[in-house]
Amino acid sequence: MLGEPSVAVQDYAKAIYSIGGEASTSAISERLGVSPASASAMVKRLEALGLVSRRPYRGVTLTSAGERVALEVIRHHRLIELYLSQALGMSWDRVHEEAEVLEHAISPRLSELISNALGNPTRDPHGDPIPTPDGEIEERPTRALADLEPGDEGTFVRVSDSDPAMLRYLTERGIRPGDGFEVIDKQPFEGPLSVRFDGEEHALGGALARAMRTEAPR
Repeated sequence: MLGEPSVAVQDYAKAIYSIGGEASTSAISERLGVSPASASAMVKRLEALGLVSRRPYRGVTLTSAGERVALEVIRHHRLIELYLSQALGMSWDRVHEEAEVLEHAISPRLSELISNALGNPTRDPHGDPIPTPDGEIEERPTRALADLEPGDEGTFVRVSDSDPAMLRYLTERGIRPGDGFEVIDKQPFEGPLSVRFDGEEHALGGALARAMRTEAPR
């Protein structure tokens, strides 16, 4: 592949990486909000560029070159989120939307300057790992809070940034990645969990509990 990948190519590579495994055309189109026909046409273009490999009726996976494209734009995105949050004081429920635009506008050199200014961080404001300049990423195994049972303890480590309302809800309750917790009660049929953070109990509903990722005590 020659030259800098286009914004569309970056977006598709990032979407395929985020979906994981063999990404179907329907999953890609749903994630990016485009028609299946548009997604199919772009997948063919990515295949021609050597960024994906495709198996008929199964889906596509990123090649090593495609993964490099995805991880570079993810690095830019997460560094921008952290910069907006730490340096400019923007709330964590707003940084994702801004980073979606700015991630395509900065160069690798600028991203390194941002990283250095922030002390070369390894996590963004939502707890997601920041890829290294060499395209390495530390994806530690986690469990959804919704999968835990009363008596389970751990650390809340990351949360999806796709729903600002969820992030505002957590902010209002003073809950952030890095906080320890204990599950006190769990209602059936995807009912809310009662979870203790820093001595206070909070009711966390099914959708939010599924979005919150946790690690067991070490």
